[in-house]
Amino acid sequence: MTQGRPLLNRRLTEFGTTIFAEMSALAVRTGSINLGQGFPDTDGPEEIREAAVRALRAGHGNQYPPGPGVPELRSAVAEHQLRRYGLEYDPDAEVLVTTGATEAIAASLLALLEPGDEVIALEPYYDSYAACIAMAGGTRVPVTLRPHEGAYRLDLDELRAAVTPRTRLILLNTPHNPTGTVLTRDELAAVAELACERDLLVITDEVYEHLVFEGEHIPLASFPGMRERTVSISSAGKTFSLTGWKIGWITASPDLVTAVRSAKQFLTYVSGGPFQYAVAEALRLPDSYFDELRADLRAKRDLLAGGLAEAGFGVYKPAGTYFVTTDIRPLGAGDDGFAFCRALPERCGVVAVPNAVFYDHREQGAPFVRFAFCKRTDVLTEAVTRLKGLRAS
Repeated sequence: MTQGRPLLNRRLTEFGTTIFAEMSALAVRTGSINLGQGFPDTDGPEEIREAAVRALRAGHGNQYPPGPGVPELRSAVAEHQLRRYGLEYDPDAEVLVTTGATEAIAASLLALLEPGDEVIALEPYYDSYAACIAMAGGTRVPVTLRPHEGAYRLDLDELRAAVTPRTRLILLNTPHNPTGTVLTRDELAAVAELACERDLLVITDEVYEHLVFEGEHIPLASFPGMRERTVSISSAGKTFSLTGWKIGWITASPDLVTAVRSAKQFLTYVSGGPFQYAVAEALRLPDSYFDELRADLRAKRDLLAGGLAEAGFGVYKPAGTYFVTTDIRPLGAGDDGFAFCRALPERCGVVAVPNAVFYDHREQGAPFVRFAFCKRTDVLTEAVTRLKGLRAS
């Protein structure tokens, strides 16, 4: 304590050590299979890793790269958006490279919010959303995705009712972590209509854009009236299994990019120079790479989801991402996901994450637990074998 005040800014007092750190430490201590934190256990394509080595040896990016990102990567991002979605962006004025999607989200919120502005986010949400909104002085307004007929659904009436005169923006995540929901064209059209009607900005977190197993990923920026009011965010980590590189980007109108860059330059300024050159090559990989990635993860999803169901969980099979949400109540395990996850390593040697950490309304997420399937097939097979022991315990 100094001057009678706590050391930590009061906006951050509710955010302690993340559940991911706690569960990963528990996995190490107990020798358990860690299906809690969402990182692959294999590295990305060898040719892309070699591209980073070449860049290092050639002196590309070893010193400060340009603030907006190296031109090669900005051009590759623009080409990707045009080729995949028909969205045309100027790589010089409408693309900004960031230190992963997490920084892109933080910089966007810091740039676009004034204290007291309200931000609507789909609950449950990735934990950095709440922290970044708090750091920006905003007020988060959760709209809860609720389980219905084996999947999580967005209530569009609830979304509309959440908008007030203080609402500044909607923070949208699709494909959605942790539920695996992929918003449909009709749902996205309704969001777009609402944003235009109420003059709202939208930040879209699209890091799982290439991990869609049912349905399709449709960028919100492609809907009428949305390009000029949407900050679209993605990254290399999930698509190329290179989460440690922390290379992300935003695409948006020049005014929005300028605003976000004003905040971003005082966060990391720049980062990952050699990796930026390599990610530029990654984005230009043939379609077969993305197809094979999706097929591999679909098979792993089915393996883990099937094993969880056989073990007695209620399973919500995801349409996208690489997470499976489960209900522990059919196991007779009560409805306390925290207690369940803390006991699970000792019971069967597997680590998961309680979904309640992703909710403001903790009771809504209390009985749900998330497992990651971005692991080797042999690891998932062993995890399934261990989880089956829950029926006998």
